[in-house]
Amino acid sequence: MSLSHTAAEYMLSDALLPEPSSSRAKLRLELPSDRLLKFVTVGLPLCLVSLAFAREFSAGSQISCFSPTNFTGKQSAYTDTACWDSLIHHGFDAEGRAVTKSLWALKVFPYSLLVVAVLMYLPYLLWRYAAAPALHCDLLFIIDELDKSYNRSVRLVQHMKKVQQASAEPERFWEEYERARRERYFEFPLLERYLSCKQHAHALVSIYILRNLLLLLFLAATCLYLVFLHLNIFFQDEFSCSIKMGLLQAEPHIPSLIPCKLVFFSVFQLISLSVGSVYVLLIPVVIYNALQLCQWDKGLLSVYEMLPAFDLLSRRMLTCPLNDLNIILLFLRANISELTSFSRLNAVSALREATANKEDIDTVIDFMTLLAGLETTKPKHQ
Repeated sequence: MSLSHTAAEYMLSDALLPEPSSSRAKLRLELPSDRLLKFVTVGLPLCLVSLAFAREFSAGSQISCFSPTNFTGKQSAYTDTACWDSLIHHGFDAEGRAVTKSLWALKVFPYSLLVVAVLMYLPYLLWRYAAAPALHCDLLFIIDELDKSYNRSVRLVQHMKKVQQASAEPERFWEEYERARRERYFEFPLLERYLSCKQHAHALVSIYILRNLLLLLFLAATCLYLVFLHLNIFFQDEFSCSIKMGLLQAEPHIPSLIPCKLVFFSVFQLISLSVGSVYVLLIPVVIYNALQLCQWDKGLLSVYEMLPAFDLLSRRMLTCPLNDLNIILLFLRANISELTSFSRLNAVSALREATANKEDIDTVIDFMTLLAGLETTKPKHQ
């Protein structure tokens, strides 16, 4: 008999979770989809802009003007420089009147992509400084309390085993145990009430929705900006330039208009199409991230209902999902590797579903009592 008692003690001591390590200070404070969005929305324009600048520095002049044959080399170089500085197309409308059209958006296009990258980084900064510190504290407390609640259950079984072995009336011991369960002596009020309180808080969810709305706004604005460039500028790689200004205005041998061609035009077209197409594909991802808040992640809480008197779901305490508790559950799912007790309780839940007598296992305490060999005198649940 002592051998079985020793084996049960070793089994219960092995079931205890180890002390938490310092790695919990490095919790993931971004969802995987949000991290992917940040990497693509910020990194893509920066990468393409660097390629555009590299081509500009390697290729030299970004414009090629067809100067008259009587121009010298210096005059041709001056023509290219003057037309690149002005970037104004001189043409005629249907009635023959002279009109001008500025192409300066092409010159500032690489720098506008830098502005786009900065704008895409702003929602991340908002989340990092406005919500991440509070979320980090919440996650540390909840993860620690969930693991401690599991350990309390195992230690309770250890104590029950010692009391049951020392009890002269086993049936009376189990009657006391059932009465304690009915009167909720085994509940963990601090953790459960803390989670319930988070259902009535909306700071984190408001910042998360604002983050996604800002990102959606910046994505849509960037796509509209690129559409505007394509409709107005990106189909005109040739233009007529006028250098008859200043001291050259009275020179008779200088033509009024000089045809020019933009050398980098195809590169800018490719960059704009790449950024625009990727951003259009990311818009549904942003919408999906926001819609995640419209439903509860009940899988995690349902597993933790194996803890005694932890019935956040069964007592229907989950109301509208647009609150901070839903955000916390999403980030708990992202940090599930730090939640050591989840794998243990998940295994117990799976065994409860597989056992023939499911009524014998309601909580992790019931499961541990069965493993400790107390099932011989334990009454069946009605």
